[in-house]
Amino acid sequence: MGGLASLALGVLGIALPVLPTVPFLILAAFCFARGSDRLHDWLLHHPRLGPPIRDWQEKRAISRKAKWLASLSMAAVFALSLALGFRWTILAVQAACLGGSALFIWSRPDA
Repeated sequence: MGGLASLALGVLGIALPVLPTVPFLILAAFCFARGSDRLHDWLLHHPRLGPPIRDWQEKRAISRKAKWLASLSMAAVFALSLALGFRWTILAVQAACLGGSALFIWSRPDA
């Protein structure tokens, strides 16, 4: 059940810039590895979804394109928060979380 929910959230993340894709796909692969060999193999060998999961599992790496897309998404979300006039405390927390996420993403090796 957790694998299917994670897969669904990951697929939604392809279209929704606020929702991360690859972390949910990695979680789905983790769940499927313990519950369904068939779904685990399907996910890892999927032509579009499989490569970033394999890159993470094998090398703890993120592709340069994914890093840029994630960074642009984070910048867009923060810009939207600014445009909507969120309080400075909310913006500070959001900036810290997004900054930490960006630091983590850009500190990983390129796939």
